[in-house]
Amino acid sequence: MSYLALARKYRPRRFGEVATQEHVSETLRRAVAGGRVGHAYLLCGPRGVGKTTLARILAMSLNCAGRTAEGEPCGTCENCNHIWGGHTSLDVVEIDAASNRGVEDARELRARAMLAPSEEDRYKVYILDEAHMLTREAWNALLKILEEPPPRVIFCFATTEARRIQQSASPILSRCQRFDFRRIGTDDIMKRLGEVLEAEGIGFDPEALRAIARKANGGMRDGLSLLDQVLALSDEEVKVEAVVRVLGVVAEERYLQILDVILERRHGAVFDFVEELLDEGHDLVEFYHGLTERLRLLLRITLDGGAAPVMMAGEHRDAYGQRAASFAPGDLVRMLALASGLEADGSLRRTGRPRVMVEMLLLRMSYLDRTVELEDIIRSLGGVPAREPAPPAAPPPSPSAAPEPAPPAAIDLAAAWQALLDDRERMKTLPRGVSPFLRAATARASDGVLVLELPAGPGEARLRQKPVLRALEEGLALHAGRDSAEISIVGGTDEDGADGGRVTEDSVRQTRLRELVKRAPHLERAVDELELDLVD
Repeated sequence: MSYLALARKYRPRRFGEVATQEHVSETLRRAVAGGRVGHAYLLCGPRGVGKTTLARILAMSLNCAGRTAEGEPCGTCENCNHIWGGHTSLDVVEIDAASNRGVEDARELRARAMLAPSEEDRYKVYILDEAHMLTREAWNALLKILEEPPPRVIFCFATTEARRIQQSASPILSRCQRFDFRRIGTDDIMKRLGEVLEAEGIGFDPEALRAIARKANGGMRDGLSLLDQVLALSDEEVKVEAVVRVLGVVAEERYLQILDVILERRHGAVFDFVEELLDEGHDLVEFYHGLTERLRLLLRITLDGGAAPVMMAGEHRDAYGQRAASFAPGDLVRMLALASGLEADGSLRRTGRPRVMVEMLLLRMSYLDRTVELEDIIRSLGGVPAREPAPPAAPPPSPSAAPEPAPPAAIDLAAAWQALLDDRERMKTLPRGVSPFLRAATARASDGVLVLELPAGPGEARLRQKPVLRALEEGLALHAGRDSAEISIVGGTDEDGADGGRVTEDSVRQTRLRELVKRAPHLERAVDELELDLVD
């Protein structure tokens, strides 16, 4: 007795049974029920997601005598069974466009389509699989019949590469209704595999089904075919061990192991780990894709631990949660970027020795510097200089006294200077290069004046410019809670070329007088022309 593969045995027979393609199945079902079926459909999407299946269900529905009012075929009559099995008939024909791609084949198809259906109430449906393989000349031969089709004739073109049709026969697109099929999610594939095993009376481990669903990569047919492989080894119960042996899937313990190696910075253990993977017969490219998925999972758990996705059994979920707590989000982002870059530049696909590429990736992750918060660095270096506490508030006025606006409390000039340096918005208004120079200066208060002792450098000339100095004094007054403030600049190299690094009472007084002269142009001119001497 011949064995019927699960992918064929459990192929959908009705629109409502097609998983995750409701945007297509519902549209076609309603079109049948409302008598609004188009003459040509272009069904695009990855392999194994239901393109040919839906084309067959459409043909079944159009030619089913027991079709429901909602447009669903009965799925059990002779016509439905014949079409569902893919058998060629007078009215429903499936053509492999990969082997019938020439212009002569298209002309023969066009001639056959001109013939009326075998019965008055039936439709002729032509299903062309791998339609992108048709030549440009073949498409041109079909163009006229698609533009003015005979009555009750429908074409269904199924393709995995709609881009090639657009490049070789773009006029076809405007003459067809196009439907784009989605990849099927892991949970939906798991659900369908579970339903199939329950119908077969076979027990299963949910983790084993999840591994099969991931391997299927969005294709339901691939998932059922993989399940057939696993059942060939163990037909009593589907377990994780059987899936690992048959499909070469890397066990979750291996991913947890390499994460521990990266966390503990055991660089040499990377080579032993890769060697063990190869000894167990694992595909390193398959391991790489699994690693990127686990890094993405860790990042999701780290960023939103309360809504961590349920992607595995409780034991493994807890283990991944513990590893996620050991990584900072920035570390995981950089690791995921490293892994993604290996595939983005195509080096992993081009190389004939993926072992070296995977080892280098894991080593770079193990040597990756850990992310440290800037606040932690500042705290370890002694922290930000503490500001002087504000003076105690004045006692509240008596109820009979009229309220008066309280002026801002004056604080020490040195503390006000530090607050000015921390005022990012005000510091942005200064010329470029001045801000670092100010932070390198030493500030102290002397006789109500803020004395800035500058290091030698080009920033001194900019600081002595009147607009810059005026802006600094206004900001200092604001943060000091005063009407005005005065800044005296010493140090560096003064205008006479003398070293101003040593601060004395005389140097402070001379600097103050010099600044007063600069702020009063008439006074400065009088000093120069009359040779006056200024005294404090």
